[in-house]
Amino acid sequence: MEDTRHRLLAAAAGFVLAAAVCLPPASARTTLVDVAVASLPAQARDVLAQIRSGGPFRYERDGVVFGNREHLLPSKPRGHYHEYTVPTPGASDRGARRIVCGGAKRTPDVCYYSDDHYASFRRIRE
Repeated sequence: MEDTRHRLLAAAAGFVLAAAVCLPPASARTTLVDVAVASLPAQARDVLAQIRSGGPFRYERDGVVFGNREHLLPSKPRGHYHEYTVPTPGASDRGARRIVCGGAKRTPDVCYYSDDHYASFRRIRE
């Protein structure tokens, strides 16, 4: 009986540890650092202007729904966030830089900048 109890406790502890490793800490999901528009790369400022004018966009995937699978942005219903590529000079592909905006496509409530392909975000402050 005691052996079974120890196994169950060990299994439960393993489950909790696995869950903790898979999700970023709550502070990373809710606390975002701001970045001023003026501090963004010129390419990001250009993409922000394109978002507000409704395009045209350089990449086919620009404007698609961003799923927030990383859980780094505030939790919202699917379809709230849309992603846009920020061109990276010298990159042969889309690169790692993105802007993700929430709300209406042309008049978003908030936008976030990621320069590491969604590993981190900074809230864009106008």
